[in-house]
Amino acid sequence: MLDYAGLEALAAVVREGSFERAARRLHVTPSAISQRVKQLEERAGQVLVQRGTPCTGTEAGRRLCLHLEQVALLENELRRAHPALVPDAQAPAPTLKLAVNDDSLSTWFMDAMAAFTAGGNELLDVRIDDQEHTAQRLREGEVIAAVTATAGTIAGCNSWPLGTMHYVAAASPDFVRQHFGTVGGDGVTPESLAGAPMMVYSRKDRLQDQWLQRQGLASRRHPPRHFLPSNQGFLRSCEMGIGWGMHPTVLIEEQLSAGTLVEMLPGTGMDVTLYWAHPRSAQAGLERLTQCVMSAASAWLGTGRKPRTGGTRKLSKR
Repeated sequence: MLDYAGLEALAAVVREGSFERAARRLHVTPSAISQRVKQLEERAGQVLVQRGTPCTGTEAGRRLCLHLEQVALLENELRRAHPALVPDAQAPAPTLKLAVNDDSLSTWFMDAMAAFTAGGNELLDVRIDDQEHTAQRLREGEVIAAVTATAGTIAGCNSWPLGTMHYVAAASPDFVRQHFGTVGGDGVTPESLAGAPMMVYSRKDRLQDQWLQRQGLASRRHPPRHFLPSNQGFLRSCEMGIGWGMHPTVLIEEQLSAGTLVEMLPGTGMDVTLYWAHPRSAQAGLERLTQCVMSAASAWLGTGRKPRTGGTRKLSKR
């Protein structure tokens, strides 16, 4: 049998990053937290917390924290449906850790969050990461669900296709004229691109490089790069002529219509297919969240435009 007092102590240490902060969160002494975690590690026969600054969970420790989240989620649903069976009205609302790419968070995923939080008391802890890397957070047990571009099977998880996010290479008209001579794509060559500053969201962001390779525009000379890990800042920097970058059309349709951004090479967009994934063991507890995610994605993705109204979509496992 699992020691749930020990699991709560473990989860608090991993979440807060130290035994002292975990103790304050659970209103006990640091020595009590240390003893509970030590007993849990002895029962598990392995280290569950890497002591340091901050403290972090081992793979086994993160898996146990994920299990505790799933239990809390199921108990919360049971408490809402049958309050007499689980009468603890003081029980904290469960917090769900999710991994989402920033382009999704800036567009369609916020609708999913709004619908989900409006229908329950669950809290969300959203971790932003590149869509190529969110699946790794799910594999390691750091999050309970993720929006990912990983098409292959994730061990132990169910996944659903959400649709595609269409990206275009865009910059300000003045930037295009300065570096490529004219708007329309005629001057966009490997040589001109090698000297045109490129916006990159983070060191994990490969969209710009992938577009260059797909269009046969990559050269041995790497373009100068600005790094800017902010979606709004990324967009504004391109509008202001600081650099060019790959943008989802659902995010920049107004700028394209107004002409503050133009496609550098019209007709050469790139589609990124997104998936929603979570552990099979969390299927029941995450059913409502999954429905909200699928509905929001259905309304936004694949059209290249912001939705006028929401949509619904029947779940089918991938």
